[in-house]
Amino acid sequence: MTTPTLTTEYQVMFFDTDCAGVVHNVAYLRIIEVTRTLLAEQLGMGLAGMADRGEYPVVVRTEIDYKTPARLGDTLAIAGRLETVERSRFWCSFEATRKSDGAVLVKCRQMLALIKMPPGKPVRLPADWAEKYAHLRPEKA
Repeated sequence: MTTPTLTTEYQVMFFDTDCAGVVHNVAYLRIIEVTRTLLAEQLGMGLAGMADRGEYPVVVRTEIDYKTPARLGDTLAIAGRLETVERSRFWCSFEATRKSDGAVLVKCRQMLALIKMPPGKPVRLPADWAEKYAHLRPEKA
């Protein structure tokens, strides 16, 4: 069984930083969003298809740990993976590292739910996920 994963690269721009050239904490979430969007495409949730179906993966929780700051001009590698799959929500995890030295900058987990618009109500994840990602289902206590 495979676990969907994806790594993207990002060069830190001036608008990502403060006057000291350090990346703003909220900029990491935007950078992670690019990786999350591309990972969603790999999961069958491409942008055009979502709009056609009116179903969107929506972030309902973010946990993030800031380890070491990135700086203006750094090139980052953002690794994302599908972590856990439930009936109507799933978790993705992300780790941003600096390419020049491999330093871990940020570790992040996000819980997403599939929402039907309108009416803004959660729907079950695609039926084939139960089998494809059975190894990612949480253990029952």
